[in-house]
Amino acid sequence: MQRAEKFLKDAGTYYLATVEGDQPRVRPFGTANIFEGKLYIQTGKKKDVSKQIHTNPKVEICAFKDGQWLRIAGELVEDDRREAKQSMLDAYPSLQGMYSADDDNTEVFYLKDATATFSSFTSEPEVEKF
Repeated sequence: MQRAEKFLKDAGTYYLATVEGDQPRVRPFGTANIFEGKLYIQTGKKKDVSKQIHTNPKVEICAFKDGQWLRIAGELVEDDRREAKQSMLDAYPSLQGMYSADDDNTEVFYLKDATATFSSFTSEPEVEKF
């Protein structure tokens, strides 16, 4: 999990895929934080992505850097605790202008039953589960 978090942070931007009905939806994300031994992401409850995750929590993340890519498939679980939200905001101070651990919009999710696959054109894929 630490390797996946580092890859996502080093890449800077990763892409989160959700489903809306029968239509895939993909958008750029930039948050990844380990809190209490789980890998978390953050969004706003007012966004369509939040509604899509609540309807179908199965997602996939993809990031690319330095000729390698990471795909993470798993299920997102909401953690509504203030401590989890604040941990994310502490890790990403730039978000504090838009989000607060005490507002009605900030939302954090952790990955459950995740499979991370590290790939490149020059080596065999490496798989980690968390």
